[in-house]
Amino acid sequence: MTLIDVLSAFSGSCFLFYGVSCLYSTHMTSEFKRFGIPQYLKLTGTLQILGGLALLIGCWKFPPLALIGASGLALLMLLGSIVRIKIKDSFLQSSPAFVFAILNSYLAYTFFKVIWFTNL
Repeated sequence: MTLIDVLSAFSGSCFLFYGVSCLYSTHMTSEFKRFGIPQYLKLTGTLQILGGLALLIGCWKFPPLALIGASGLALLMLLGSIVRIKIKDSFLQSSPAFVFAILNSYLAYTFFKVIWFTNL
């Protein structure tokens, strides 16, 4: 198992957990109200679940799927970081979004390289 496998499994699992939380947790409902975007709760949860699954399945079976999942999750977390900055959350409150944006950007870059150099 490579570092990319471990990072993909970690990120994919986290997004599956948080995606399900978005769909069923009252805490996440209140958080999205605090963010000022309650209308995006179900969409965000669904995208997190799909991205997490794409990352988990794609990592071991189909790297282009992992690239799509990691890219989508990186974008989602970039947008989440912007929301956190906009509502003036502390650095500690905002750090998970920043860390997952960077992690998934790295994974997307890595899967892009795997696809590009495998197909040359």
